[in-house]
Amino acid sequence: MRKTRFAVGSLAVAALAFSIIPAQAADSPGLVPKGTWNSGLKEITIGLEAPMTGVFAVLGVSQKNSMTIVADQINKAGGLGGAQIKIRDLDDGLAPAKAVANAKEFATDDTVKLVVGPSITAYYQAAAPAYEAAKKINCQPAVAAGNFADYKYGFRSQDFYKDDINGMLAVLQDKGVKSFGMIYEAGATGTDFHAYMTTVAAQFGMVYIGWQQITSTATSHNDQVAKFIDADAIWISSNAYGALSAKAAKALNFKGLVVGGSGLQNVAFHDAGGDDFAGTYMAAPNYQWPVRDKSKWMPGYKAHVDAIVAAYGTNTGAIAGATSPKGTALAADCVYAYAVAANKAQSFDPDKVLAAMSTLDIPANQTPSGNRIHPGPEHNFYQADAIHIYKWMKDANGWYTEEQVKDVVQIAKVVAAAKAKAKAGDACSKAGATAKSAAGKTLKCTKVKGKLVLK
Repeated sequence: MRKTRFAVGSLAVAALAFSIIPAQAADSPGLVPKGTWNSGLKEITIGLEAPMTGVFAVLGVSQKNSMTIVADQINKAGGLGGAQIKIRDLDDGLAPAKAVANAKEFATDDTVKLVVGPSITAYYQAAAPAYEAAKKINCQPAVAAGNFADYKYGFRSQDFYKDDINGMLAVLQDKGVKSFGMIYEAGATGTDFHAYMTTVAAQFGMVYIGWQQITSTATSHNDQVAKFIDADAIWISSNAYGALSAKAAKALNFKGLVVGGSGLQNVAFHDAGGDDFAGTYMAAPNYQWPVRDKSKWMPGYKAHVDAIVAAYGTNTGAIAGATSPKGTALAADCVYAYAVAANKAQSFDPDKVLAAMSTLDIPANQTPSGNRIHPGPEHNFYQADAIHIYKWMKDANGWYTEEQVKDVVQIAKVVAAAKAKAKAGDACSKAGATAKSAAGKTLKCTKVKGKLVLK
């Protein structure tokens, strides 16, 4: 097989069966939710718990920018239940204890109707009990791991890591990839990714070589990349640490594919990998910024990104020159969806808003992110039909992406077919690997008469 550079990375999340929720009668709030009810309040607060300073401040600042754009649009249209929306942020500087303390402060403040954050799966898992106890609706645009079906008042506006992995492996299978490993920081996200990859790889005819753990203090990932130097692909972390893996792949002349999740849109990866970052694949919800033909952009996404750029500008990589808008549309979806739900419920009562939000079905052409919002019982805003596989490219005019599969629903069909194939007696590629049968039974790859089969 002819190899190309490809690294994999994504945020982790708990087990969820791969499925496509069929389209139903959709909510149609338009690009700006407008309500005619009167809450009797002059102002409400939406809280943001995030790193606003430090090495990961770009996340918190981008989230606040996008949330502010949506809040301002709603305020200009008459507010939410007549109340003006105020965005209030609390900075954790990426410190776990501070993140939990901030979350508890928001949870006990009755003027705060919605909280966004904290980012990082482990931080949210520690903060979630406070939200649940206070019946505080919260929305998480940067938490990929954990099962949100476990939380009554929590919602995820982030690509579910299993959907990312399924979609990416379906494309890699088509490209002839037979083996891959993962380089990821120790923690809940890496643990969930590792467990799922161990289970699912054989269903796509691949060998998952394993997980090389990294730490936040490491300045080089050369040793970890060297362990996978003969693999067809490496899955790297989606956060800032993953950029070091991309840099190491370049330094060691890794010939396989570098792949990852939606965090690979961060311009830090382009700076770390230079021109060699071209060819890297990213599994992500709708991200059309690098798509040069704006006529193809989803209307709600275009309107939101244009507003972000007009108000806040763009990020530009100091070395590679790659750009990104200074906003995070997935965070914008939190404010947007909450407003739609409150308007449907005509109330800020958390249980009434919860019921309305759980049954939302908003078309992709209206949301700030350009993704259909339909949470379902597991409280994930986006389902498998929102996952796109993008390939980073560079030419004389700069960086851009090519979508590898035009029809995201087709990705889901390929994945479903691959998963349904697993049955006793099927060939497999690595002794000890496991797979789920169509009936949900766990099968183990075992050598029988010199051949590896699932049984």
